[in-house]
Amino acid sequence: MGSAFQFKQFAVAQDRCAMKIGTDGVLLGAWTPVDGNPERILDIGSGTGVLALMLAQRCDAQQIDALEIEPNAYEQCVENFEASPWGDRLFCYHASLKMFMEEPEDSYDLIVSNPPFYQEDMPSGDRARDKARQASALPFEELVKSAAKLLSPEGIFALVIPYKEEAAFVQLAELSGLFLKKATRVKGTAETATKRSLLAFSFRKVPVETDELVTEEKRHLYTQAYVELTRDFYLKM
Repeated sequence: MGSAFQFKQFAVAQDRCAMKIGTDGVLLGAWTPVDGNPERILDIGSGTGVLALMLAQRCDAQQIDALEIEPNAYEQCVENFEASPWGDRLFCYHASLKMFMEEPEDSYDLIVSNPPFYQEDMPSGDRARDKARQASALPFEELVKSAAKLLSPEGIFALVIPYKEEAAFVQLAELSGLFLKKATRVKGTAETATKRSLLAFSFRKVPVETDELVTEEKRHLYTQAYVELTRDFYLKM
């Protein structure tokens, strides 16, 4: 497993994936609500498969599907699933969300996504990386509409996006009948600006739970809250 990222219960090879494992994906995997005991989970735009693997570790869902359009990332995701302790519960489709929506299998109790964010299309010269990073490859509107169609009535849709996109995304979700249920705003340190939003939506309108997560006291010294959230995954926590 060349250049594998080693977690406590599984390893993730990422040498053929444009987007490497980063804090966003790990935070989402650790934070996503699973207290409703989801039976069927879908990870949209899975990349290395890290989100699906984290959820397989966290809950007993018997079916965890992943979607990945980029051929190298798809192959790597399949290999990471097969090498994990939960290979029998994990399956990756080599398809775009559009293709998948043409014949959706059935509904999911939990849908997760660490979608491409960069709304401004700034090419880096690396097409695979650009596709993995840029929202034009998976517009938020398409993501929300698809999630609303694929989600079971009591299901949850969870994702991580830039904080500056949060208000617009919440409005977009409401147009598809999805309402914000939980929001955690993420900051690097207590003094820095809020960078990311971890958001969970459902079809029910409920009072929104909100909180803040600061990841570091200072460079490489993690806060207690961050350690507690990620301790089941990171080796050094």
